[in-house]
Amino acid sequence: MTDRYAPKPEDRFTFGLWTVGNPGGDPFGPAVRPTQDPCDLVRKLGEIGAWGVNLHDNDLIPFDASASERDTIVGNFKAACEESGIVVPMATTNLFSHPIFKDGAFTANDPKVRAFALRKTMDAIDLGVELGAKNFVFWGGREGTESDACRDPRTAIQRFRDGINFLCEYVKDQGYDLRFALEAKPNEPRGDIYFPTTGHMLHFIETLDHSEMVGVNPEVAHETMAGLSFVHAVGQAMEANKLFHIDLNSQKIGRYDQDFRFGAEDPKQALLLIRLLEGTAGGERWEGSRHFDAHSYRTEDIDGVWDFARGCMRTYNILKERAQAFDSDAEVKQLTAEMVDPAIDPLLKDFSPQKVEALRSLSIDHDAIGAAGMQWERLDQILIEHLLGAR
Repeated sequence: MTDRYAPKPEDRFTFGLWTVGNPGGDPFGPAVRPTQDPCDLVRKLGEIGAWGVNLHDNDLIPFDASASERDTIVGNFKAACEESGIVVPMATTNLFSHPIFKDGAFTANDPKVRAFALRKTMDAIDLGVELGAKNFVFWGGREGTESDACRDPRTAIQRFRDGINFLCEYVKDQGYDLRFALEAKPNEPRGDIYFPTTGHMLHFIETLDHSEMVGVNPEVAHETMAGLSFVHAVGQAMEANKLFHIDLNSQKIGRYDQDFRFGAEDPKQALLLIRLLEGTAGGERWEGSRHFDAHSYRTEDIDGVWDFARGCMRTYNILKERAQAFDSDAEVKQLTAEMVDPAIDPLLKDFSPQKVEALRSLSIDHDAIGAAGMQWERLDQILIEHLLGAR
């Protein structure tokens, strides 16, 4: 029997080497699983039906590898990808693990650190392009503070802008077909991280020299940590044509960054997100990759890691089916039908003095409108029934 929820290439599901390769260590205990070879991870991703793999530079190449070691590792990895039918749509660089980045990378007070960060990032960009990546993500994990007296936040913003501007010029100078995606997070591992939400990043992008090259990489967990709606963040990014990449996982509000399996904690929000990405509510389908930036529970062995990976993809496809059913429901269509008034709608945009007068002359029964019910309770109940498979 064919499993209708089995992943297909057109689903564009991807995982990071750091996700399925996570050995389960945390601040309170060491690793519980062995370190896995990146080539083996790629082969297994191909086996379970994933489309692509993403990586930090040091997920693949050790920090202190020689040039010859680097070339051997990359050659073997490319061969494993080709053998497994796996693509590399996104790359990034680790600017947070080594002690040199303890005070940040692009925003650090020491100019030697900022120079090292630029050099390391250029090398990682070269690696990503060599592997076929079209998107390069920046997560500023150490770009923040515990003691705000250490620098003026305006200085940090300018330094970050200088770094991204420099790297945009590097990409253009090299002739690379590559876009940047900036990833926000409110805190952890720093007490506070600069540009804590997707909205902050979207504004910052408009101050760059080459803003057309730069978009965002929203993550479910990071917006949820801030107590915000991830669906709204993604919608804002899509409306601005700045959704270049996305990180899917799951998170409880008010907790540390948990990176749970997609849909594990928030199936309702996950369904609403999928409506946006898949266009079931009427918009165009977003054609980017669906990247699962999540980790298996620390309780799991290697087999459990692959149960986790399959679960991310299966949950997405189950919820996609539920979203399609919800948006095809006749009662839902009736409840969400756009209200159109051909006499009023043209007055609501494109200012003119004549429209001011027309608006002032409208007869609007505000009491009657205020007393009318919207039936959103009914709509939400229908959504829940579709989500639970009862409709």
